[in-house]
Amino acid sequence: MLRNTLFYSFGKLFVSVPLAIIFALALFECTRPKFGRVVQTLAYLPHFLSWVIMYGILLVLLAPGDGIINDIINFFGGESVAFLTNTSTFPWVVILSDAWKEMGWSAIIFIAALIGIDPTLFEAAMVEGANSLQRVWYITLPAIRPVIVMVVLLRLGTILDAGFHQMFMLYSPAVYSVADIIDTWVYRQGLLNFQFGLATAVGIFKGIIGLMLVLCSNWMVKRVSGSSLF
Repeated sequence: MLRNTLFYSFGKLFVSVPLAIIFALALFECTRPKFGRVVQTLAYLPHFLSWVIMYGILLVLLAPGDGIINDIINFFGGESVAFLTNTSTFPWVVILSDAWKEMGWSAIIFIAALIGIDPTLFEAAMVEGANSLQRVWYITLPAIRPVIVMVVLLRLGTILDAGFHQMFMLYSPAVYSVADIIDTWVYRQGLLNFQFGLATAVGIFKGIIGLMLVLCSNWMVKRVSGSSLF
């Protein structure tokens, strides 16, 4: 249970944050403002959808019988894959669907940091002959590095929150071995099996560890950026 919780938390961190940074960079470098605004709006939209709706969309895409992805696999001669009930594919469905849902919203803070970069730095780099990739590597990324560090450290403070609503909608008994996290286990033990004492003990354990992680993250953010939440 703890292994699954940490796996999903770190998996989402290592996938979602880089994708959000890449998306923010793409919007920042876009030379067509109207196209950029349309893409940005479409990327924000999944964040406002509940996991009930997202589950319905994933069923349309991943259903083993008539899902769009499996139709493509069958078209090329492959065999259908039960993505949501296969212990090998289920973890990646969880991580990638979370990245899809939250990428646009997570990119907001990086876009704000990019807007704050002094434009004369880019002008000077262009005069020196730097191409787009070099400007991103030597100017853009170093300029937003403190923001990236802060976001990562604050995410570490909630590392035991692997996404109860998402997991509750997607998992099933067939994938309990790779899908059961602390929150779903506490829900089943406390509310379904009426083991309130055991569920409360696990909840307190999670709360204490979470408090320690938040305090450590706040201390590390203060050392890196010079400011803190409290």
